[in-house]
Amino acid sequence: MPNHIHLIWRINELNGKETPYGSFLKHTAHQFKKMLAMHDNVKLENFKVIAANKQYEFWQRDSLAIELFNSEVAYKKLDYLHNNPLAEHWQLAVEPSGYLYSSARYYEDGGNQFTFLKDLREEF
Repeated sequence: MPNHIHLIWRINELNGKETPYGSFLKHTAHQFKKMLAMHDNVKLENFKVIAANKQYEFWQRDSLAIELFNSEVAYKKLDYLHNNPLAEHWQLAVEPSGYLYSSARYYEDGGNQFTFLKDLREEF
């Protein structure tokens, strides 16, 4: 989607005092800032905020993390992820595997363009 992402991820091990979710948000925000500072300072200014504890904000404050505690919930969310780009307000593809950033192609024919992708069916 042009303004947000959906992903399913697994925690391999806890990372100190931070929650895994907090670590993800912090790490990716630092990476976004570093990338934009190097390549697009003008776009970086779009994320500037007036706050005591930070200069930039990349993530929505109420972003949603849902625990996938069983296979039924996990597969329901995977279907949502694959079909979201087809939604009327996005119209980014005509079928799930047609969206460039989707894992749907992997589940349809085994094509894996992402080196980090793991099969959710092997997790349950």
